[in-house]
Amino acid sequence: MEKITVGKLGAPYGIRGWVKVNSFTDDPEGIFSYQPWLLGRDGNWQETGIVKWRRHNKGLVVLLDQISDRNGAELLNGMDIAVPADKLPELAEGDYYWRDLEGLRVVNTQGYDLGLVDHLLETGSNDVLVVKANSRDSFGQRERLIPFVMDQFIKKVDTTDGVIEVDWDPSF
Repeated sequence: MEKITVGKLGAPYGIRGWVKVNSFTDDPEGIFSYQPWLLGRDGNWQETGIVKWRRHNKGLVVLLDQISDRNGAELLNGMDIAVPADKLPELAEGDYYWRDLEGLRVVNTQGYDLGLVDHLLETGSNDVLVVKANSRDSFGQRERLIPFVMDQFIKKVDTTDGVIEVDWDPSF
């Protein structure tokens, strides 16, 4: 089963088993719409349910199944929160999950192979592709940052063939 990390558990909150939540979803509260949660560390995953959650100051806290005191909550600190990939909603045409773009080959409109998408960055205004250059890159680049702006820099995304076509000068 493919898992998608959607957050991380933080420090305990109070004495009744509540735990702080660091959500990686666009809408932080959206993390609670994905269930069941898979909690994991070092490749070991365990399914858990959400009893209840609430906003606390500028953050979020959650009470999980089988955790009823601070000692139990302390054991969860730093655990990743994942959900099964098949629980994610279907996207509209032209929208992509980051995981769908990672590993794709990036080629400019002149056919120059810029390398592979290593990961993406969120900058606030737009996402950015972090492209690791191939070892034969004649421009000596190790990494390129390409804004994920459709039509301006991103000309075509073909997840079937595994290629993203970009309007990007290889010397950048």
